[in-house]
Amino acid sequence: MESEAQPMGRRVAYWRQRRGMSQQVFADRIGKSKSWVDKIERGVRRLDKYSVITELAEALSIDAGQLLGREPKRRPGFGGCLDQGEVESIRQSLERYERLGRFLEAAPIESTPIPELRGAVNYCWLAFEKGHYPVVARSLIQLLRDTPVAEDRPVGGSSADAAELMTQVYQIASTVLRKLGEAQLAWLAADRAISAANRGNDPLLAGIATTRVANALRALGRHQAALDLNVQVAHGLISETGGETSSPAEISVYGALLLQGAMAAALAGDSTTSGDLLDSASRAANILGRDANYYYTSFGPTNVMLHRAAAFVELGEGADALAVHDRISPVALADLVAERRAHHHLDMTRACVQVGDMANAGRHLVTADRHAPAEVRCRPIAIELIDQILHRTKGEPAQDLRRLAEEVGALN
Repeated sequence: MESEAQPMGRRVAYWRQRRGMSQQVFADRIGKSKSWVDKIERGVRRLDKYSVITELAEALSIDAGQLLGREPKRRPGFGGCLDQGEVESIRQSLERYERLGRFLEAAPIESTPIPELRGAVNYCWLAFEKGHYPVVARSLIQLLRDTPVAEDRPVGGSSADAAELMTQVYQIASTVLRKLGEAQLAWLAADRAISAANRGNDPLLAGIATTRVANALRALGRHQAALDLNVQVAHGLISETGGETSSPAEISVYGALLLQGAMAAALAGDSTTSGDLLDSASRAANILGRDANYYYTSFGPTNVMLHRAAAFVELGEGADALAVHDRISPVALADLVAERRAHHHLDMTRACVQVGDMANAGRHLVTADRHAPAEVRCRPIAIELIDQILHRTKGEPAQDLRRLAEEVGALN
């Protein structure tokens, strides 16, 4: 698959070829000349109208985001989401180095006791799993300031304890920043997470931190690098922990690495590797025997199904994604954390757009908003989907979708 650094015309050519269409057939489908298509694919002619991009995406049975190659900028100030000032505060927190205060002539910061920090980190995880990203952001700003100081001057625990809390803080930051479309900041936070994990005593934290680095690489268009990293660490982890004799936590981290590797492979257009990794993750989930949430992975049979559907979406196979969705137990899905449920319905929105079912696309999007509003209102990809659904809906959109569009500022 094409990375965000590559021209849109090359992405048009990629998906046209995947659909088995010649330039002439594709041109006939969109009502253009073969010469026009050829110029678009060679980059001689620019695609700068959103209406044309959505028309091409519809003809290729993908969502417009897959032609854009990157998430659009956020629209701050709508729907109670984070504004740019809050993102900038997180950026500043990531760029500060409180542990160097004595060299920077800064006043020393009082160290927060580690038990108190642990409670704050657990609260931040809970807010993340509920999809309360503005609450997470406010917590992160303080935690990114306090955990480095606690590692340098631990109170009520060891430096390793503080480092383990720090890697969790960086992991939360990386995930939220990636969802907000801040890929570079997400990579910085993930890289810090790896470093902090290696200073702790829990090797599984390093395994989970690896998924954050790989996800940030995916957001930057580095799909093959993300795939290689996930698979290498997963194989290293399982060889060290003993395979089927591993603990439930070890199996969960191993499975999470495989799932993220599968998503990276799908984004790279490698359906075979993606399927193989999903099958391996499914076997790990069967060994685990249930849906669990060790290390906040939500790993288990149901989450494997969610990733299988998501991988089909990234491969542009919306019908296959929806078929997987139909096999997921509603009861099992309801037992997952709100962030996972909303994320899945966002993926199914994309699947419906790919098959041209705008009515059900709108329903999935509204369902995602009901489970975790910030997963829709704060994510650029969701705002772009609202635009696309409204553009492609014949007649008036459903009332609940129209209300959502108004609340996020998608209606002019």
